[in-house]
Amino acid sequence: MRWNRKVAAAAGLSAVLVATTACAGAGGAGGGGGGEGGGDNSINVLMVNNPQMLALQKHAGEFTKESGITVNFTVKPENEMRNQAAQEFANQSGQFDVATLSNFEIPFYSKNNWLWSMDDIQAYKDDKEFNQADIFPAMTESLKGPDGKLYGEPFYGESSFLMYRKDVADKAGVTIKDKPTWDEVAAAAAKLDGAESGMKGICLRGLPGWGEVFAPLTTVVNTFGGTWFEKDWTAKVNAPEFKEATTFYTDLVKAHGEAGAAQAGFAECLTATTQSKVAMWYDATSAAGSLEAPDSPVRGKMAYAQAPVKLTDASGWLYTWAWAIEKKSQKQDNAWKFISWASSQKYEELVGAQDGWATVPAGKRISTYENPEYKKEAGAFGEATLKAIAEADPVNPGVQPRPTIGIQFVDIPEFTDLGTKVSQDISAVIAGKKTVDEALNNGQKLAEAVGEKYKGQ
Repeated sequence: MRWNRKVAAAAGLSAVLVATTACAGAGGAGGGGGGEGGGDNSINVLMVNNPQMLALQKHAGEFTKESGITVNFTVKPENEMRNQAAQEFANQSGQFDVATLSNFEIPFYSKNNWLWSMDDIQAYKDDKEFNQADIFPAMTESLKGPDGKLYGEPFYGESSFLMYRKDVADKAGVTIKDKPTWDEVAAAAAKLDGAESGMKGICLRGLPGWGEVFAPLTTVVNTFGGTWFEKDWTAKVNAPEFKEATTFYTDLVKAHGEAGAAQAGFAECLTATTQSKVAMWYDATSAAGSLEAPDSPVRGKMAYAQAPVKLTDASGWLYTWAWAIEKKSQKQDNAWKFISWASSQKYEELVGAQDGWATVPAGKRISTYENPEYKKEAGAFGEATLKAIAEADPVNPGVQPRPTIGIQFVDIPEFTDLGTKVSQDISAVIAGKKTVDEALNNGQKLAEAVGEKYKGQ
């Protein structure tokens, strides 16, 4: 696969229909006021505590120096941040001007009038340097509302793939194909379990949360032939295919997964991988930047393969952590100036120069993948990331038609609660406290109640 503008642009085509998602939601909110904390020359930002965001917090002084605008950050773990963002935007309390949202929330948050459209902000219209055309079309389209307007800008984009210690695999005589099957991955995990002292075969998320354990698990469900809902909103959570996938996933992590798997999410798996406590990890492509960072103990030891499959040609997800502006904020121009800086090519160059090019928040700009310095530093995973994004198909992620667009989620507001409740039972399965049948039968009842709201629409 050649690494050039044509390929990078193609990475945007697979999700071009994401913007057409019409999600139901609670009553609208909005209006003036709010966003006044810290004075006129400051903004308040609610942010997830992923490594790329923590690096941004470190560099924010550069933005203040350039703009005169102070940024007050509130940084929380993913589940906590999601919960606070949901309450903040639904209530329009005006505590925050900007928050990290995703292509899951933004379509229906915008429909509920909880967000400023970038198209309605004068500073966005006047911005001659941001270059929206340089953003992958997939990311731009996924952050539009039902009205076709743009409501978010990606900080970084990602799919998912398999990361593994090539040195350990080579020594153990284990070969990982570029696109392995899940059966092959399970066999490799068994062989690599104990390959080094204290090393387990694989890390898979088990932490409760619709965006934690169910991010990877739903991709497994898709490629095993399962789905949360059929096209007519018939719930299929305890169907044989969903059960087979869940049994496979939970059995694999119980047999060869990381210690404390029931409470391990992205952050814990990243730590386990960098500390050589696991030989493989299936998760977000964005993790590779941390694994290949200049100070990473496993830098240069990793290799990257496409998301494992069973019945589908590809199974990687499509996701972006993006910046969105609360409708209650009256500081939308200053908020845009921050977003424009944080998602700019200039910011990537700053990170590349100071922290190493492998760590830049990538997966969003075509120009990043043309940059010789980035190509050199991210050579181990850059092409694999582009390929994963290009092959991700949120319209047809499984073997049957779906009622909404989405790979690792069902793009309706109710999925936040549904996915989280079912995930708690899945974590209990991993912890040995419940059976798969108990978890999925409970989940089926919850999903049926949700499906009934949408049938006939």
